[in-house]
Amino acid sequence: MKEVFENALEELSSNNEFVVASVVKTSGSTPQKPGSKLLVRKDGTTVGTLGGGCVEGDIWFAAKEILANGDNAKYQDYILNEDLAASDGLVCGGTMYFLIDPYRSKDSDLDKQILSEVTKAYSGEFAMVLATVVNSTDESKIGQKIIIKENGELIGNLSDEKLITRIVQEAPKLISFGTSIHIEEESTQLFIEGITTDPAVLIAGGGHVGKAIAPIASNSGFKVWIVDDRKDFANEERFPEAEKIVNGNFNRAFDELPIRKNTFIVIATRGHNFDDVVLENAVKTEAKYVALLGSKRKAILIYESLLRKGIPEERLKEVRSPAGLSIGARTPNEIAVSIVAEMIGFRNSASSEPMKLDEKLFKKIVANSKN
Repeated sequence: MKEVFENALEELSSNNEFVVASVVKTSGSTPQKPGSKLLVRKDGTTVGTLGGGCVEGDIWFAAKEILANGDNAKYQDYILNEDLAASDGLVCGGTMYFLIDPYRSKDSDLDKQILSEVTKAYSGEFAMVLATVVNSTDESKIGQKIIIKENGELIGNLSDEKLITRIVQEAPKLISFGTSIHIEEESTQLFIEGITTDPAVLIAGGGHVGKAIAPIASNSGFKVWIVDDRKDFANEERFPEAEKIVNGNFNRAFDELPIRKNTFIVIATRGHNFDDVVLENAVKTEAKYVALLGSKRKAILIYESLLRKGIPEERLKEVRSPAGLSIGARTPNEIAVSIVAEMIGFRNSASSEPMKLDEKLFKKIVANSKN
C-alpha cells in the first residue's frame, strides 16, 4: 500500500490523471484482503495488485473507462463464482468490494495534501487514519476523504459530524498496527485505514535465538533492531538484515530507538540480570507487544521484582512470557518460529488457532463426495 500512495503523490504532483482501486470489503475466500490497492495510470501501467487474474483485469478495465469518460468514483462488487475462479486458476469463491477512485489535477490541492500526510505517516513522523466514503445513497459523497492524526488534527472534505465522530471512535484500534475496517453508518459506508510506519522488532540479545529470530522477522515484514552490549554479538556481519544495531548498555536502546505502539520487544539476553533490566524498561514504553524468553519460573521471579518496584500489575499481565506459541519448540530456530508466529498473530489481531477444516465441514465434504 505504501508504494501505491507514494506513486499516487508523484503522479498527482506531475499533474497526471490516474485511478486507485482499493479492496474495501470481502466475504468468503478471495485472492486479496481489504486494503489491497492498484494504481492505474492513463497509459495502462500499474502499481500494486488486487490479486491478479480476472479480478485485476476487470477492475483495471473499469479504471481505464473512468479515466477515458471522466467519470466519478464508483463502488463495485465482484463475485468470484467457482467457474470464474477456476478458469483463472484461483481456488476461491467469495465476493470482493472495490472503490475505484479517480485522481485529477483539477482536484489536486486537497488530494495532494492528504497523500503527502499519508506518506509522512508511513515514514514514521506520526500515525493516522484515512477514512474514505466508499458507498452512499448520495453518490456525490463517494470518494470523499478525511484524515485524523493521532494528535486529533483533521484534514479532508468530509463534513458529516456523525461520521467523523464514528471515525474518531474507531481510530485508536486501527492506528497502532495499520489495520483497516469497513463500517456502515445509516446510508453511508466508510473504509477506514490505519496508516503508520512498518512494525519493528527490538531484539534484546544477539545470541542464538536472537540470531534465529532476525531473518524470519525481517521476511515477515518487521524492521529488525538488535541490541547487545557485546559488539561480537551485535554487528552487521552477524545481523545483515538489521536496520539498527545498538551496542553498549541495554538501557541505551530505550534512549536511542523510536519505540512506538507497533514496536515489538523480544527479550532474549544472556541472563536473568539483563532480562529484568530490559523488561523494566520495556514495560515503561508504549509498545503493545513485549515478550520475555525463558521459563515460567524466571518470569515469576522477574515479575515479583518489578511489582516491588511499582510496575503496574495490569502492564505486567500484558507481557508474553514464556514467549511464543506452544509448538513444542526446542532448538533456537524452532523457538524463533514460535515467537515470530505469535508476533504475526498479534499484529493481525488473529486467534493463532489451527486453520484445519472443522468436523462439520469435513462431514459435508464426505457426503458430497458420495453424490
